[in-house]
Amino acid sequence: MRHSVRRFLALDVLLGAAVVGLAFAALAEGVVDGRGWLLYVGLTTTAFALTLLGAVAEHGHGGAASGLRPGGPRAYAPALVHSVRSVHGESGRLVLDPQAAGALFAFDLTVVPEGRRPFRVEVRHPLDVQDLLHRGRAVVEYDPRQPWRVVLPDRPPHEWLARAERLDEDVAATAGGSPRGLPPGAHVLVTGALVAAGLVGALHLAG
Repeated sequence: MRHSVRRFLALDVLLGAAVVGLAFAALAEGVVDGRGWLLYVGLTTTAFALTLLGAVAEHGHGGAASGLRPGGPRAYAPALVHSVRSVHGESGRLVLDPQAAGALFAFDLTVVPEGRRPFRVEVRHPLDVQDLLHRGRAVVEYDPRQPWRVVLPDRPPHEWLARAERLDEDVAATAGGSPRGLPPGAHVLVTGALVAAGLVGALHLAG
């Protein structure tokens, strides 16, 4: 919770929110007051802002798990390996040569954490850690508070490798979808909407 609040108050979020808020406020004022030039400016800047935020969100997640937070909580969990593909790191498109520039391995996994429902997730890594091209079991490290943050450690503990080898494939049938936090850009969008509401309210109170 504290991490989310700090993220909303981060400098980059506040600067982006100021721009988005002004765009939303101009659009709202143009609609309410009927000023053609203000409506045009509001529509143009709002369309640009939403397009940019959508691109940020698509690039930020790309269907893959996020990395761990520095200093954040973490725990090990066994996982089933469904498939391993080579994809382009930015676009997520399949590539034929895993050694090509920008290529990453995409591991389709079902993570089985202790005390919670298994979930399916895609983890990307530039190397075939744990030799998963030839194995059906893996060990992941994840954030218990933000389980969409999952990585593949290079050298997991032997006891967790043993747990992974004992996993039953039927556990995949009980897995839920990949957990997700707010997508990249969502903090800017939400804060920008609040800024716009405050600006419009202040203008109408002053006028």
